[in-house]
Amino acid sequence: MNWPYELQIGWRYTRAGRAGRRNAFISFISGVSMLGIALGVAALIIVLSVMNGFQKEVRDRMLSIIAHIEVYDSQGAALPDWKATAAKARENPQVIGAAPFIAAQALIARGDDMRGAIVRGISPNDEATVTDIAAQLKDSTLAKLKAGDWGIVLGVELARAMGVREGDKVTIVAPGGQVTPAGVVPRLKQLTLVGTFDSGHYEYDSGLALIHVDDAARLFRVDGPTGVQLRLKDLNQARDVAEQLGLMLGPQVTVRDWTRTNRNWFAAVQVEKRLMFIILTLIVAVAAFNLVSTLVMTVTDKQADIAILRTLGASPRSIMGIFMVQGAAAGVIGTLSGVALGLLIAFNIDIIVPAIERALHVSFLPGSVYLITRMPSEPQSTDIVPIVLISLLLAFVATLYPSWRASRVQPAEALRYE
Repeated sequence: MNWPYELQIGWRYTRAGRAGRRNAFISFISGVSMLGIALGVAALIIVLSVMNGFQKEVRDRMLSIIAHIEVYDSQGAALPDWKATAAKARENPQVIGAAPFIAAQALIARGDDMRGAIVRGISPNDEATVTDIAAQLKDSTLAKLKAGDWGIVLGVELARAMGVREGDKVTIVAPGGQVTPAGVVPRLKQLTLVGTFDSGHYEYDSGLALIHVDDAARLFRVDGPTGVQLRLKDLNQARDVAEQLGLMLGPQVTVRDWTRTNRNWFAAVQVEKRLMFIILTLIVAVAAFNLVSTLVMTVTDKQADIAILRTLGASPRSIMGIFMVQGAAAGVIGTLSGVALGLLIAFNIDIIVPAIERALHVSFLPGSVYLITRMPSEPQSTDIVPIVLISLLLAFVATLYPSWRASRVQPAEALRYE
């Protein structure tokens, strides 16, 4: 081969130890370093993939009940013409669905039991174009919501907590009140439970009620829908699209995307993911810097070889390059092995975890505690590429000092005791 001799000798040193017992210990240490890098990289990929999977599960459940973007009047009043607002929003190619809504906080009572909830007035047919749960229930539960019939649909957890079933009556206590000669009297309205929904997200299943948008307008005394919900082709573009719609629709309306509607959850997930990345990167760093000890031992063992190469005309830069090749090769092998192992486990975690559960007779995600009973995983290139680059960078940095020390070896001193 016509490779530079630095590459050939460096690669030969990487494989040293298999040829005899003299370098067996150095080879063992080198193998341990590569194994450490591989396990660290694999752990990073597996953990971040599982975190991505859980994030996707929770996000999908959340977005099954709320829209990607909400547009509402900046003053909290009814939109002058919600259809015109929806039509203008649809000019953006990302918007594929629009539906009117009215949302307000209220108390829902049955007997002595009273609970706070968000009451959302919806148009059953239009709602099916913006949320998954509405599309699933359009022809069954939501079809029973008719203007003037005063029907209500409760989250399954809210209905269970209040002990109500389909056909039972509940009373909504609206905010504000009516001024009468006897004083301010709260506005009450009795509605009939026509069904429940189960989104799989506890916050909404325990605190959301749906009624017809016309009934909501009468109940909360507004002239019409106070906002428009929008569905996008790509939910990950919600923030950019919201900014575009804000400029397009003007200051009289407020545009809020789903990442801002659930800002605390979204921020917490991002912080947790970053911290986990930093913590697990330290494992890779420790394994990578084990290469320092491996190369130092190799340099000490190869003093005579270095001296001979120097007497044959090798420059200090070439000597440094030989040992940098050795360390870099160990880092590349460890990193690529870790990527292969990590992706193998991440893509097959739905098979591996059940097998472990059966073998140990345990359940890592019991259905009685968690809504998700399987371990989700979603490897993403945006996570894997930085992991690979950081691992290779750490391995390269770890080779600099031992390689520099090798380049400083003086031939006469090295051969004195040989």
